[in-house]
Amino acid sequence: MINGILGIKMGMTQLFGKDGIVIPATVIKAGPCVVIQKKSASNDGYAAVQLGLVEFASARRVNKPMAGHFKKGKISPVRFLREFRLTDSADATQVGSKVLVDQFSTSDEVDVTGISKGKGFAGLVKRHKFGGGAATHGSMFHRAPGSIGASAFPSRVLKGMRAAGHMGQERVTAKNLHVVKVDVENNLLIVKGAVPGANGGYLIIKKNKRTAG
Repeated sequence: MINGILGIKMGMTQLFGKDGIVIPATVIKAGPCVVIQKKSASNDGYAAVQLGLVEFASARRVNKPMAGHFKKGKISPVRFLREFRLTDSADATQVGSKVLVDQFSTSDEVDVTGISKGKGFAGLVKRHKFGGGAATHGSMFHRAPGSIGASAFPSRVLKGMRAAGHMGQERVTAKNLHVVKVDVENNLLIVKGAVPGANGGYLIIKKNKRTAG
């Protein structure tokens, strides 16, 4: 069984619960997806399927290796592909099968993975939440990094030292998001809270292990 789907972040909204409490929520266009390839433990060492998000992709944008990959499965080219592990190696899912949002229900919790918004070059205070120095009493130390290592030994800056640099645009997973609503007709999945990335960004939605069944 495929416990997940690919989607696109549409934006945030708010819903009202039965008790009148406002619920911040994210609208995701989840699917429809199609199985591009199926891998088995005997041939590939593990059981998985490769899903593609169904959307228009110009043939001019597809290189020859990928064109052959789609042609082998008799599938129209797609832009966004990702693998999902199968819990059962004898799963009956076949190449060309559709994967829809109807696999989710309001009792599920999901993990949503996406690429976070890029913030460009950022300093220590913004990037790593450093407190900085005093702002008064003649202090000359405000947003500087402070000590970054000893001078005599090891006489170098150790790897992993937190410093200013590129912020954001990283793979991030928001876990345990509750499914608020499932709109099968319009392929929409509405989850409580925020998910990584900007509107229009691609997402990987997987059922939480506790609710995957």
